[in-house]
Amino acid sequence: MDEFKIIREEIDGVSILNLDGFLDAHTSVELEKAFEELKKESNFKVIVNFSRLTYISSAGLGVFMAFIEDMRSNKGDIKLSEMSEKIYNIFDMLGFPVLFEIYKDQDTALKKFNESEN
Repeated sequence: MDEFKIIREEIDGVSILNLDGFLDAHTSVELEKAFEELKKESNFKVIVNFSRLTYISSAGLGVFMAFIEDMRSNKGDIKLSEMSEKIYNIFDMLGFPVLFEIYKDQDTALKKFNESEN
């Protein structure tokens, strides 16, 4: 089984979750915990960086759906960045680009958060 890890960083008041590896039913629990922790800390502005993610299952996709409303109702959002074409196609097929802002790079997603504050 492939490994999964989340490397978290903070830039300009935005929490970045860098996903690495294989996000499936077993590892999606770790992503849920990361989002729960962000909520507890009142960190509602989140960018999820997919540049090192190699696989995502429906359980992994479900985590994003479970937390998007909480983030938005607290004046935040979950923006997605740096997806491989393979990962993007999965999100696209399920209509996620209508629900989530997806950016080619993390810096653009970060700028969008900064623009919305002005």
